[in-house]
Amino acid sequence: MDTLDRCCETTRDWVSEAVGIVEADANRSADTHLLRFPLCGDWGVDLYLKDESVHPTGSLKHRLARSLFLYALCNGWITEGTPVVEASSGSTAVSEAYFASLLGLPFTAVMPATTSAEKIALIEFHGGRCHLVEDPSQVVSTARELAARGDGHYMDQFTYAERATDWRGNNNIAESIFQQMSRERHPVPSWIVVGAGTGGTSATIGRYVRYQRHRTRLCVVDPENSAFFAGWRDADADAAVTGGSRIEGIGRPRVEPSFIAGVVDRMMKVPDAASVAVLREASNILGRRLGGSTGTNLYAAFSLISELRATGATGSIVTLLCDSGERYTNSYFSDEWVAAQGLDLAPYTATVREFFATGTWREPAPHTT
Repeated sequence: MDTLDRCCETTRDWVSEAVGIVEADANRSADTHLLRFPLCGDWGVDLYLKDESVHPTGSLKHRLARSLFLYALCNGWITEGTPVVEASSGSTAVSEAYFASLLGLPFTAVMPATTSAEKIALIEFHGGRCHLVEDPSQVVSTARELAARGDGHYMDQFTYAERATDWRGNNNIAESIFQQMSRERHPVPSWIVVGAGTGGTSATIGRYVRYQRHRTRLCVVDPENSAFFAGWRDADADAAVTGGSRIEGIGRPRVEPSFIAGVVDRMMKVPDAASVAVLREASNILGRRLGGSTGTNLYAAFSLISELRATGATGSIVTLLCDSGERYTNSYFSDEWVAAQGLDLAPYTATVREFFATGTWREPAPHTT
């Protein structure tokens, strides 16, 4: 009888210890806060922000990176010394660099050259190396090539995000939201609003809502120059655009495998100028700087609040505070950057200020829903 052992005891012991290290990180981390957004008066609709910026690596992607490392370790794709490579617009790479450092693994992030300097510095702070490419559509292929050339593992968040996380529960973000909402006056949200970068978060929340038989609906927002909206609208998994998103963390030039269209109840295409205008105004209200994807989320949330109020409905809406605006000092909070991008914030600034004062949402220009 022929036998072949593919895994020596030393390798198995290292993987076992590595899983324990990643699990210990989760055990040390308290759940993220659910903040109530201050609205003027009692409109009958409450808005909440799930503050993912308080994770050890400062963003929603900390959850994803932890799940991806556990998935790769338990699948036998990562062992001692395996170089890890990821394609990312920044935040996932920051979080993966952190976990790679915990495990003593070399890490390379392949990112668009337009990624903020603040994110690049954070990746390097955690011991990662940044490989920048001019064409955002080449990020994935470059990451695959680097991993193959160095006998490493390409983490591939865009494929594995929706399957690496246990959507039934096990302390995922959806379970956390509903637990934290349980003592609020409208404990089951009317809407949850999220963006799509990999599609993993929307898949997790959408599946969980159906599994728990909640009446909550899921709204996914998509920035300019991203393929998710068209792919969902046209039922076209091959939808694609040229270039990259200016709203870091969300938007992709193609519909990624982790985006599960069937769990999405509504999508909104949000102009980049609107995202930046809203994040600036909301930052003033909260007294802290918000990131670009949070501005995109809030644009849709404010529109939905106005819609509910117009029908006399009450309820709650939950969205995500994905990361801190301190990562975008030289972009979204820079008037020079905004001017260079040709963004006109004034109409959207007026819209959001009127909303804060009256609860009425008036679109300054057509957007797609």
